Amino acid sequence: MNRNSTRRYDRTVVLGVERVEAPEVVTSAQLDERLGEVYRRTRMRPGLLEGLVGIRERRWWGEDQDFTDGAVEAGRAALAASGIEPGQVDLLVNTSLSRHWLEPSTAVVIHDALGLSPGCQNFDVTNACLGFMNGMEIAAAMIEAGLIDVALVVDSEDSRPVQESTIRRLSEAGVSSRDLMSEFAALTLGSGAVAMVLARADQHPEGHRLVAGVSRAATEHHELCVGDNDVMRTDLKGLLAAGLDLSTGLWDGAASEFGWDDDITRFFVHQVSQVHTDSICERLKIDPDLVPRSFPAFGNIGPASVAYTLAGDQHSLTRGDRVLLMGIGSGLNASCLEVRW
Repeated sequence: MNRNSTRRYDRTVVLGVERVEAPEVVTSAQLDERLGEVYRRTRMRPGLLEGLVGIRERRWWGEDQDFTDGAVEAGRAALAASGIEPGQVDLLVNTSLSRHWLEPSTAVVIHDALGLSPGCQNFDVTNACLGFMNGMEIAAAMIEAGLIDVALVVDSEDSRPVQESTIRRLSEAGVSSRDLMSEFAALTLGSGAVAMVLARADQHPEGHRLVAGVSRAATEHHELCVGDNDVMRTDLKGLLAAGLDLSTGLWDGAASEFGWDDDITRFFVHQVSQVHTDSICERLKIDPDLVPRSFPAFGNIGPASVAYTLAGDQHSLTRGDRVLLMGIGSGLNASCLEVRW
């Protein structure tokens, strides 16, 4: 493992993490019904989203909602839970893949709505499904360096546009089973928002200490999953195999160094599917009972998913628990972060 791919933290704590559930429930059965004619023409059987992938439903934002509303609501909730006023925030990092335009950044919309100070630096960071964890790492690095005291990392994803466009495209004449499977991953996505407050440990002894992190890249696989707001095409088998290999390399190089191969209370892994979760547990010899799952009810919420799952399960944690956040993103890149609860 390269020296600069592992990090230890001494001055950073997580003060709060809160999530916002998008209000509209969209079941896999509903998507199967809309794709019924496609399944018949391609001789594909419905039910794969729930039966094989393990996703019963996902959420969409309402027609009158913008995904940035979710980021703002999550940000307010995280600040309130942390006892932090908007004027105390020194850094805002928005890691949402969803966006309306190339410029300005989505962060400026959230910064304005939250009423953060003019002195609060703000920007977007995107790195596929790893973006939120990268945002945490950037915030922690600035806290460790003494540049800031408080950071807010937010993410809100809107799966409605890509799923609506995918269904329209797959419903056109001439679509093959190969086309259907190439775009199948888009149907697993979900909408939702999450926010996390990080701060200086010496000013907030009540916080949950960020302990260590590690990252690893396999960028030769950058063509396995490519997407935008309208289309997402994925080599499902290739992506799973490459992701498992990348995760194994990261784990083999870091688990023994940081003691992650035993005494971890909970593993919060990227929420993709039942197949992915089972495979990663088997490959890394992780007890599946220690891996909370949000994907059955919420789908894959992209970069929000790891922190979103943590936010939903945090009340089962007790002081001193060792928590491991495990993210992976198309490209491929992977990271792990340990938090002492």
